[in-house]
Amino acid sequence: MTYSGAVKVGGPADVHELPGLMITKVAVGPMNNNAYLLRCRATDEQLLIDAANDAHTLITLIGDDGIASVVTTHRHGDHWQALAEVVEATGARTYAGRDDAEGIPVPTDVPVDDGDTIRVGRVELTARHLVGHTPGSIALVYDDPHGHPHVFTGDCLFPGGVGNTRKDPDAFASLIHDVETKIFGPLPDESWVYPGHGDDTTLGAERPHLPEWHARGW
Repeated sequence: MTYSGAVKVGGPADVHELPGLMITKVAVGPMNNNAYLLRCRATDEQLLIDAANDAHTLITLIGDDGIASVVTTHRHGDHWQALAEVVEATGARTYAGRDDAEGIPVPTDVPVDDGDTIRVGRVELTARHLVGHTPGSIALVYDDPHGHPHVFTGDCLFPGGVGNTRKDPDAFASLIHDVETKIFGPLPDESWVYPGHGDDTTLGAERPHLPEWHARGW
């Protein structure tokens, strides 16, 4: 089956199979949050991005192999409702942006800074610190050696715009600056974007609209 990235709460997960990495996307919770299970195909080690809600669904998805790590993209409560249960069940290491860690009620084992590497088996993910939606939001970039990059953006980039900055012009200016310079700037149009809610997109689909986002201020 071709991966679409279109999932809904209570529905099946969707799996994006890459040469070195399997990405399984599932929607959970009342705010239709996306959680992503990454599995290194060489070692079978797994990492979860955002234990957002519905621990039972996530633990079932993880399966008997467990997870080595769970990354929380930012401190907003809808992204960590299942974190305590998932960590208790799996013993996973916890990662979060350094400036958001204090807002997450599960201790962060590894505070993450801009440019840090997070590994799942032989796969390397590069953290990018994006300020504006929250002070410590992070995106994760997998620069696939066999193809184009894949970017897990949390709530910092969606189809149609950057994340909510609550009509704060300074927060918007910060977020769009970081998204442009750390995501759109270095990465090609083919880069696949996996957001914290809703459907996936690509940088190429969104890039032409950057001037519109600047003009509207959100």
